[in-house]
Amino acid sequence: MDLTEFVSIVKKLRSPEGCPWDKEQTFDSLRPHIIEEAYELTEAMIGTSSELLKEELGDVLLHVVMLANMAEENKWFSLQEVSNAAVEKLIRRHPHVFGDTTVTSVDEVWENWEKIKSQEKNNVGKSVLDSVPKSLPGLMEALKIQKKVARKGFDWENIADAVAKIDEEVAELKLLLSQSDSDSNRLEGEAGDVLFSMVNVFRKLGIDPEAALKNTNHKFKSRFQYIEKQAAEENRDVSNMSLEEMEAHWEAAKRNKQNR
Repeated sequence: MDLTEFVSIVKKLRSPEGCPWDKEQTFDSLRPHIIEEAYELTEAMIGTSSELLKEELGDVLLHVVMLANMAEENKWFSLQEVSNAAVEKLIRRHPHVFGDTTVTSVDEVWENWEKIKSQEKNNVGKSVLDSVPKSLPGLMEALKIQKKVARKGFDWENIADAVAKIDEEVAELKLLLSQSDSDSNRLEGEAGDVLFSMVNVFRKLGIDPEAALKNTNHKFKSRFQYIEKQAAEENRDVSNMSLEEMEAHWEAAKRNKQNR
């Protein structure tokens, strides 16, 4: 089966003789589904199952083909035009591969990419941050913003300065917490500043903050589940344990490497 048959099947699903669910889908209704599929794909990417990865890639591809077909139904563009535009963009934005431009580092690649992108979109007088999607999760948006401005030279000179900024923001949050008249809006603002400054440090270390947090979430879950297991073996509920007992099991989980 080639991609042409795949596209034909999707068209059949959307046809009057097709699937009731597929026929009623709109761009708005598919938004949460494609986000969910993207997350499922990223989950498969950190696993070891090639079959699962293949399946999740297929689910994402299905949504791409479905959306392109819906656009074709509206007489906007076809899947072939989507492919053509993507190919043209790749060639245009890689003059160091398909042209005579010479680069010596990844930073130069990004600098050229941003210049070409700005020329394409006629971004004269526009902010470099206008292209950051507003629907991104907070950590991803912060990282994207920081990378954009860093390429313009607005960045800490070294990691020590970025770490010092965290200390500064934490001190401001502590000061606000010590004030009896602090309100929730100010607290949220200061807490957000702490997170934003931490993302800066992660970026300079080459660490994806979203991935780092996900790993810590997984480690926390694994260790707490160890506590639950110990409680169950004692025929007890975790909520009936003292904090000291839970902390003892937590340390045992750490020693037993309950972090995967």
